[in-house]
Amino acid sequence: MKKLIVILLCALFGMPVLQSQPIANHVILIGLDGWASHDLDKAHDIPNLRSLIEGGACSMHKRSVIPSSSGVNWASMFMGTGPEMHGYTTWGSKTPEVPSIATNENGIFPTIFSVIREQRPDAETGCTFEWDGIKYVIDTLSISHVEYFKEGWKQVEENCDKIVQYIQDKKPVFFAPCFDGIDGIGHEKGWYTEDYYDYLVRIDSCVGRIIQALKDVGIYDDTVIIVTGDHGGHDQGHGTLDMRDMESPLVLFGKNVRVGHQLDEPIVQYDIAATIAYILGIDIPEAWRGKPVKQAFE
Repeated sequence: MKKLIVILLCALFGMPVLQSQPIANHVILIGLDGWASHDLDKAHDIPNLRSLIEGGACSMHKRSVIPSSSGVNWASMFMGTGPEMHGYTTWGSKTPEVPSIATNENGIFPTIFSVIREQRPDAETGCTFEWDGIKYVIDTLSISHVEYFKEGWKQVEENCDKIVQYIQDKKPVFFAPCFDGIDGIGHEKGWYTEDYYDYLVRIDSCVGRIIQALKDVGIYDDTVIIVTGDHGGHDQGHGTLDMRDMESPLVLFGKNVRVGHQLDEPIVQYDIAATIAYILGIDIPEAWRGKPVKQAFE
């Protein structure tokens, strides 16, 4: 009855209805451009990623939107819906090729960042990236800290220094460090090559450093870590309907996440934003079509 009264009062005064309790007070979304589900078992020396996979809830069948390329899938990851609604349709979309079906006060389709800013204006949020195309689909005006690493993915360790420093300085409520190197090495050398798996080792080291930073600042036990990709790949490319391009892992680990659980529900790229909102107790916009991956949680 009390919950019904709160809902009615919020509707009367035009206020968003929030979940009574968040699942966790911090979410770290580690975005790995080009991280494919295919042949992941062949990856060597990735103990940190393995610990998240084995100690959390995961799916190796999370599906990209079409086309299985970067811009449209990063947009869908952050915007909670597909290209027919947010309007970003190509690898390098900078503005919607199709008018967005809804926009926020900044004139962009609602992103997880803008939704957090609207409902929790004091929350610290951040996004770092090595591919500058991401800046067009995150709504930078709604984010506390935005940093583009112009030196690119070949200096990932130096980039990780800055990521760790941000966590230590700000203890963000939501932070999305996005890495481009798996995609970069895939295009240069090929997916599932020795170079591809060697680069995963470097990424795994960064993941370990992020985990340690969360522990060092005392928020690890109140955090859900999500690791996922925008698409997969094969040969030296992606963007096709080949399932090696279309599937990327989704890993959830941390507070209130089930341990050692294989997710068997259908999961699409735009479910990521809805899941982040669900974890933080944020109301999901009407324009989103993503669904929280509730099966992942206790």
